[in-house]
Amino acid sequence: MRNSVVIVGSGLAGYGVAREIRKLNSELPIEIFSADHGGFYSKPMLSNALSSGKSPDSILNGDAAKMASQLKISIRPFCRVTLIDQERHTITLSDGEKIIYGQLVLALGADQVRLPLSGDGAEGILTVNDLDDYKKFRDALIGRARVCIIGAGLIGCEFANDLVASGYRVDVIDIGAQPLGRLLPPEGGAFIQKKLEEAGVFFHLSTTTQAVDQIQQGRFRLTLANGESIESDIVLSAVGLNPRTQLAAAAGIQVNRGIVVNRLLRTYCADIYALGDCAEVEGKVLPFVMPITHAAKALAATLTGNPTQIHYPAMPVIVKTPSCPTVISPPDFSIKGKWNVETEEDGVKALYQNDTGNILGYALLGSATKEKNNLTSQLPAVLN
Repeated sequence: MRNSVVIVGSGLAGYGVAREIRKLNSELPIEIFSADHGGFYSKPMLSNALSSGKSPDSILNGDAAKMASQLKISIRPFCRVTLIDQERHTITLSDGEKIIYGQLVLALGADQVRLPLSGDGAEGILTVNDLDDYKKFRDALIGRARVCIIGAGLIGCEFANDLVASGYRVDVIDIGAQPLGRLLPPEGGAFIQKKLEEAGVFFHLSTTTQAVDQIQQGRFRLTLANGESIESDIVLSAVGLNPRTQLAAAAGIQVNRGIVVNRLLRTYCADIYALGDCAEVEGKVLPFVMPITHAAKALAATLTGNPTQIHYPAMPVIVKTPSCPTVISPPDFSIKGKWNVETEEDGVKALYQNDTGNILGYALLGSATKEKNNLTSQLPAVLN
């Protein structure tokens, strides 16, 4: 249908656009194509569901049929899009079926980075990038006691806190000298490391994993570059995300780190848009909930006839580590500035400021998180 909106991807971004369109237009045909079951759930809940007492099934808010009925849209689960023909305004599915679109929205998400590790246990490393992955991870935890996490970034730390709170022995390995090395100054990294260690997490920092070997059925030995070795029942990799750009690149759509879009979230191809973890807006790839929420509202307005440029206000990120409450508003490190840090026994307040003292970003840990609202009001917009 030439007047339809076709959305590829059924995550927060895809469903977010569909919801926002329905608030503005109850009749516009919308069709979502999902490579998986197409159900809706909150992906951020996966990293703290265990200690919250949530089962994988309880995380699902609605299956594809329920969401289709609720939003009055068509949802095609287990349909993988393999080709975009921008001249003919069609997409092709894996079974060869061709679908005509009026406006195409790429909400493809991102893939977990997989390290090229040696050893006969490398294929047994788990990642959690969606609900199906999480079900597999939860099944693997049954009857096990030790989990090793490769990566001490935001997701690695959240899973580590969730697992130790649920009684597991957790080792975390990272090439950096501290947890959350890309987001926190050294004082903040030291503080969250101390709090997570007090909760029971064991950190192995400034080193890499060289090999993962299976030493017996369901048990692994990790060999580290510093000479250490760790035995674990489960190995979880959480070393970062790569935006899914392959489908767009094959169609001749410009990609860089993500699918390149302008402030209207439009690619440089007519009637093709992108948002969420797969999209790059003015050089920014922001794989967090708030940017997706703002993008979905703006894009829905554009798709329903009111061209609306994306605006990103300051968008603090709440890190789900109850052992160390943490809120971060990452600064744009391309802007000259420095961290000014106040450290107390029960908290760390770190402000990233320019030469004139203006706050460009912050990291608040422990008791300092109470200053979140006041400091957020002083931050510049991420994208005006």
